[in-house]
Amino acid sequence: MNILLISSNIAETPYAVYPLGMSMVAAALKKDNHEITMFDFLHRGQSLDAVTDVVRRVKPELIGISIRNIDNVNSLNEQRYIDTVKAIVGAIRRETTVKIVIGGSGFSVMPAAVLEAVGADYGITGEGEDIFRKFVAEAASGRYPQERIIKAEHRLAGTGIPSAVYDPEIMRFYLQSGHMASIQTKRGCEYGCVYCTYPLLEGRTIREREPSAVVDDMEALVNNHQAKYIFFTDSVFNDNRGRYRGIVRELKRRNLQIPWSAFFKPSMELDDEIMELMKETGLRAAEIGSDAPSDTTLRGIGKDFLFQDVVNCNNLFLKHGIATAHYFMFGCPGETPETVREGIDNIMKLSKTAIFVFMGIRILPNTALADIALREGLIRKDQSLLESVYYISPRVDRQWLETTLREAFFKTRHIVFPPDALESKLHFLFKMGYTGSLWDLVAKADKPRKEKANSNKGTSAFA
Repeated sequence: MNILLISSNIAETPYAVYPLGMSMVAAALKKDNHEITMFDFLHRGQSLDAVTDVVRRVKPELIGISIRNIDNVNSLNEQRYIDTVKAIVGAIRRETTVKIVIGGSGFSVMPAAVLEAVGADYGITGEGEDIFRKFVAEAASGRYPQERIIKAEHRLAGTGIPSAVYDPEIMRFYLQSGHMASIQTKRGCEYGCVYCTYPLLEGRTIREREPSAVVDDMEALVNNHQAKYIFFTDSVFNDNRGRYRGIVRELKRRNLQIPWSAFFKPSMELDDEIMELMKETGLRAAEIGSDAPSDTTLRGIGKDFLFQDVVNCNNLFLKHGIATAHYFMFGCPGETPETVREGIDNIMKLSKTAIFVFMGIRILPNTALADIALREGLIRKDQSLLESVYYISPRVDRQWLETTLREAFFKTRHIVFPPDALESKLHFLFKMGYTGSLWDLVAKADKPRKEKANSNKGTSAFA
């Protein structure tokens, strides 16, 4: 079949991310010799006219749309991405009557609500590579399922997880918009964070790819696309059993020299030996999933480490000359005015790092956080969560929390609140060809303001 795949993602904070999911589905479909065209909405300037043009040019027999996120999970400056998908579907409908199938993590978290909202014909939940191949095989014979939502029957592992087919033109755009190419090394999440959908989407069992296949992808990105920086997109790179070490050892064996970065969890499993080996193989920056800035709120969101572990982890990376960035949320279950002040003090003690601060936690269906919010009367049992709802502990006043955070972080260049406060300046640096860690980006992006904060105007600390 002649198939058009569209990535609908438009998020660019803190940097634009190559549409890996679409490219992995494309790789699976190419095994059956289908003719695949990949279209990235962000790459094409978020232009609906460009959508119309590609539909006219390609004349597809089937169209798939990937949804990465529902919104930007920023309670202070929300952007709804579902409206974008609806607009894309509308543009397609004006040109063709072929079936439209949607998928991706943003669809799978609440499939029925999203399918109804965007107006597509079908939706696929879970890992789409195999199930979409079967859908296409049936569609090629004119057969379509009665059910509009199709669930993936099983999860892929090892060699079953395909290498992505990286589109040269799309990749060139992303390399010019942040100089990072994306690779997935495994699927699944073994942790119990109350807000997270990774275990729901990918299961709680880690399914890793072969280290040789991962490094093959890295070499291909360097040799074929001139990638200058690799980002591993796993929810957590350093799994508890240390399976990520196989990738690091393979990098060392091949002597592949390219900077790379990943998400890390504070863990006793990290030590000087693996740090030095990761640095030797190109690790330049670590994005640490600290998530909450006090022991009380870390317990509240289901973390299995304490804030001192965050400090130790940060210091270990810095000891080996690896830049770090942290993401913290205020308003977690168990949050009180006292823990807010404690969290601010804790964050201030972290040195030589970039810190992004969020207020509230986006509530998603079928998570433990949704159960907590239901018990506390913050949401109703029958409430659609497609319209965003943010959890903020009932023991903390929302306006007080926002004012307190703005005043606390207003003059601290390395602490970003709201989380999109540096967005325009980061994009400028990327367009100028800058490549580097988030700490370096934040350091270069702005200088402390001299004037006093004015919380009542709602201006960002780096406006």
